[in-house]
Amino acid sequence: MSKKVTPRGAYPHTKRVGDFIFVSGTSSRRANNTIAGAEAVDNMGTKKIDVAIQTREVLKNIAENLENEGADLEDIVDVTSFLVNMNDFAAYNTAYAEFFNSENGPTRTTVAVHQLPNPDLAIEIKVIAYKKLG
Repeated sequence: MSKKVTPRGAYPHTKRVGDFIFVSGTSSRRANNTIAGAEAVDNMGTKKIDVAIQTREVLKNIAENLENEGADLEDIVDVTSFLVNMNDFAAYNTAYAEFFNSENGPTRTTVAVHQLPNPDLAIEIKVIAYKKLG
């Protein structure tokens, strides 16, 4: 298991309430504070932001957080995704479909937001999972 990312505020990654697990908004930020899917393309600080890479990394980070609660992605019942740019919806949707399907995947809401806590972030996702204790 990789080193845990430190939350950027006074909140936990997960909170269990009975059989429900609430996962805080999760990004593609790594434990060393670099951002997956944000690649420098020149020495002037220009970056290429890849929402598909970020979506995959966010879902992997969520899976790791759920694993700490004895759950996995299959236990997710509801997803809320925050996209900085709705023009990224198709790439996000394609990457998301690598993890979930419309037949038995979780419910989902996707909203556009003005910005996220780091300018290199194109997406943040929060989820609710259900996993019986014991």
